[in-house]
Amino acid sequence: MSAVETGTSAELPSLSRDRAFLGMTVTQFLGAFNDNLFKQLVLLICVDHAARSGRDFQDIALALFAIPFVLLSGYAGFLADRTSKRRIVVLCKVGEIAVMLLGMTAFFLGTGNPERQLFYLFVVLGLMSTQSAFFGPSKYGILPELFRDRDLPMVNGVIQMTTFTAIIFGMALAGYCKEWLGDQLWIVSGICMGIAVAGTLTSLFIRKTSVAHPGLRFRVSSLAINADTWKMLRADRKLMGVLLISSLVWFLGGVSQPAVNAFGKIRLHYSDGRTSMLAACLGVGIAVGCLFAGKASHKRVAFHLVTWGAWGLFLSFLALIGVGLLGEELPKQAVNAVPQGMLELLTPRSATDWAARGVLTSLGIFAGLFVVPLQVFMQSRPPEDQKGRMIGAMNLINWIGIVFSAAFYGVAVKVINTSGLPPADVYWIFAALAVVILPVAVFYRPRKETPSAEC
Repeated sequence: MSAVETGTSAELPSLSRDRAFLGMTVTQFLGAFNDNLFKQLVLLICVDHAARSGRDFQDIALALFAIPFVLLSGYAGFLADRTSKRRIVVLCKVGEIAVMLLGMTAFFLGTGNPERQLFYLFVVLGLMSTQSAFFGPSKYGILPELFRDRDLPMVNGVIQMTTFTAIIFGMALAGYCKEWLGDQLWIVSGICMGIAVAGTLTSLFIRKTSVAHPGLRFRVSSLAINADTWKMLRADRKLMGVLLISSLVWFLGGVSQPAVNAFGKIRLHYSDGRTSMLAACLGVGIAVGCLFAGKASHKRVAFHLVTWGAWGLFLSFLALIGVGLLGEELPKQAVNAVPQGMLELLTPRSATDWAARGVLTSLGIFAGLFVVPLQVFMQSRPPEDQKGRMIGAMNLINWIGIVFSAAFYGVAVKVINTSGLPPADVYWIFAALAVVILPVAVFYRPRKETPSAEC
């Protein structure tokens, strides 16, 4: 039951003085940082494997990361309503410590054998996503229990902004670590273990919450979308539409990350550090877009921002094709002649480099505008005893979108390879993504909502 329902909303501190808000924000920041540092490191190792053998395993890595979310999000949503969300958050952070220890072990066991190391890393990647799958419904479902409804747009803007700030640092540091540490990548897992311990400690600052639905009975449908939740979605076409549209941005992001990695290393001949900086620019944009969406909502679910975001995504994908064509001016010999110090990694070296970073930042900004209003609506619309399962359903649908994105990327790369195009023409994948988002930009026009009116 929310603070608003119990009549205690007046007693809640402002967000700037709320330890629970600080604890939740830092906890999810550290978890997102770990996930993206480790995942980006594995993806870069996959690109190296592609350079040696011609087979890019990024699609396999992304699928292994996404499948646990598909299989477990429904049950995780059931648990989020059946037990205390705060307890689940804390236990998931403890599990993260164990997973990062296994990551260190994977690097040790795979030393000297890249194929075997990649297999072990894939196993750890799956376990890491399993822990995150249980964390997600409680992470988002607990927000309406901790904060006033009118604060939810700002809370979500900050949570999304800090999440993608963590993505920025995680992705960027992954490339640098791979360059600096060489065969000692186990050190990265050691760092991640320390971060997981810190995240566990900050989770203790989160206020205790009551069980949303005591005695909730398990059903087979709880493994996917609970029968009651499915009934609610069928009766509420607007909520169903928002759920499906929100999964689209995760599909686009799921395709964009490996495409940007291949774009940087194969098309632009960048180092691991520079390639990760491209991916980090995408995260910078998302963080800015999420914060702006939280402020621009004015305590309402501002669906017009979704339209702006969709058009911005469409134009940004088209601009990336132009950047890909400009990439022809950068021969590999000239790139290799540039010193690889930290300043060089951080500083764009040419018009093409400036353009790539600028367009990817704008792509992220529009993605942030797109996702925040949808996220707020899905938190505030369901009744209190359905919020955890609704977030579980949201995670399930979003991660189904990411599984499709992994398949889409694998098929797209195969089409490029078999059509006679060089692998460097991977940027044409962005044209396909522009086609996917265009109908949303043209036709999707829901009205803005007040969160408290939906609860």
